[in-house]
Order: sequence, then structure tokens, then C-alpha cells
Amino acid sequence: MQTSPVILTALILSILSLTTPAAAQEWEQYIYIDDGFSVLFPSTPEIENFTWTSEVRYELPARTYLATKGQERYSATVVDYRSLEQKGIERAQGCPAGAETCIGGNGSPSPSTGAGYWKMDSRGAMTFAVKKLLTRPGVTISDLSFQFVSVVSSYAVHLVNADQSRTYASVSMHENRLYIFEATVPENGPAPLLFQTSGGFVDEKGQGIRYLDYYVNGVHGLRQSPRPGYRAGGVNFGTPLPDSVRSPTAP
Repeated sequence: MQTSPVILTALILSILSLTTPAAAQEWEQYIYIDDGFSVLFPSTPEIENFTWTSEVRYELPARTYLATKGQERYSATVVDYRSLEQKGIERAQGCPAGAETCIGGNGSPSPSTGAGYWKMDSRGAMTFAVKKLLTRPGVTISDLSFQFVSVVSSYAVHLVNADQSRTYASVSMHENRLYIFEATVPENGPAPLLFQTSGGFVDEKGQGIRYLDYYVNGVHGLRQSPRPGYRAGGVNFGTPLPDSVRSPTAP
């Protein structure tokens, strides 16, 4: 039986409170309703706004939250892909006649690619983010795996940096926003389990969301299928998939 991130985080906090009270008290949950996520940080993070250039060269608004603790660095980066469809339409309208690489869909907007390849860009956003992590100067890949964050499809990336420090990253996409959670610790430091297990998504009230079946942004975020049912604030919203089509291992 798998332990949920929420339960695991609670257990770690409980252990810390019993063994090292000061260490536990340093960590605090930060909820960012406007950016749709929550996470534990060891101190109040600094916030930086910047522009993210996507794989198909769209410029998108982005924000990084960064906190440090000694030699440890913790960050959450959010890239807003929600304007991508309109940007794709505008690009396609300005394309020269027959410019397939600009328009998409063999010279005309396609349901699969979207005008200006915006759907392709959105569906490839997580892979593009992972590639950016893996191609940092001097890094070595320690592990790369598929995972779920609150039952949202994601990737876990572990890197050894040039100075032998370790970076543990999680890349997710939820409701057309890209999330990159990163923790970097010294070579001999413990894995940042508290930070790793605390990241999640929140609704407009700041309540944590946990889906009742697997969520994939390329399908559910683009509304090609309805969002799976989910639980927030102790209440179920939406309808889970019927048992006949649900994975037998889904929570």
C-alpha cells in the first residue's frame, strides 16, 4: 500500500517535532492561491517574476519562489501556459501562406496540434522542463522517473551537480500551469523529504486538491475529457471514473 504525500509529510513533521523541535518549527506551509499551489519552505521565500520561453518560442509569464537554509536551496517555479491558445491563434494569423512550421497541422490549424502548434507546446511542456534540468552545465543524472503529485502526472528528477551537491526536482502540469519544485542539498546532506512530499495544488479557496483518478494535463487540462473527480477541504467534487474503466491500482 502506498503512503500518500500528505500522510508522509505529517509523519515527518511529527518525527521532527519529537526529536528536533527547533528544526520542525522552521518549516511553514505557504499557500499561493493565485498560482494554484502550496508547499513547505524553511523560511519566507523571495519571489522573482520573469519570462519563460517555451519550446516553440512563446513568451509566457513565470514566477519563482526561492528560500534558503544554510547551504540548502528550495524553489518553486510556476509557468502560466493558460494564454498559450490565444498566442497560438495570433501567431497563426500572422503566418505567411503555407508556413507549416508556424501554422501547424500541415499548413492549416489542426485539432491535434492547435493553431501555431500551441497544443503541441502545452503537451510537451513537462518534457521541455525536464530537458532544461538535464542539460544544466556539469550535471549528472542520478534518477529520472514518472510519478504522481496529488494524483497529477509528473516527473521526478535527481541530479548530481558539478560541486557534488544533489538536486531533487519534481515537474508537474496542472490546469495549464507548469510547476517545477527543486531542492538542492550538500553532497553529504540528507534527502529533502519534507520539501519533496509537501508540494501540491490548491483550489480558489486555498484548499489542497487530491484527484480520485489520474489527472493528465494534456487531456484534462485541455478539456478533451472532463477532469477526474477530486477531494478538497474534505468534500468530493466531480464524479470519479466508473470502476469498469478505472485502473485497479488508482487511489
